[in-house]
Amino acid sequence: QVQLVESGGGSVQAGGSLRLSCAASARPFSNYNMGWYRQAPGKERELVATISSGGSARYADSVKGRFTISRENGKNTIFLQMNSLKPEDTDVYYCSSRRMGTTTNYWGQGTQVTVSS
Repeated sequence: QVQLVESGGGSVQAGGSLRLSCAASARPFSNYNMGWYRQAPGKERELVATISSGGSARYADSVKGRFTISRENGKNTIFLQMNSLKPEDTDVYYCSSRRMGTTTNYWGQGTQVTVSS
């Protein structure tokens, strides 16, 4: 099974930055589309950003210009650089993977991001 482990969450003040990491066991890693999602209590999990196996990135409108998703295939890791953080970015952030040609997403356990005003 695919194992995903997120790290890098924490507490920052509005305007600050955090960098999230997700280490994946998926092999070959380059065959997987990857993404970051977030979820607040009582809400559905929402897409933050995705990056395809070929490196194409997409972002939710709410984070465009502030967040950057990237992947380092040699280390089987994706990142989410979060700048200009806002209190509304406070959520648990989850890493997700989906092998090309499949519809099943795998999830990590999540990492908490808290942004204070």
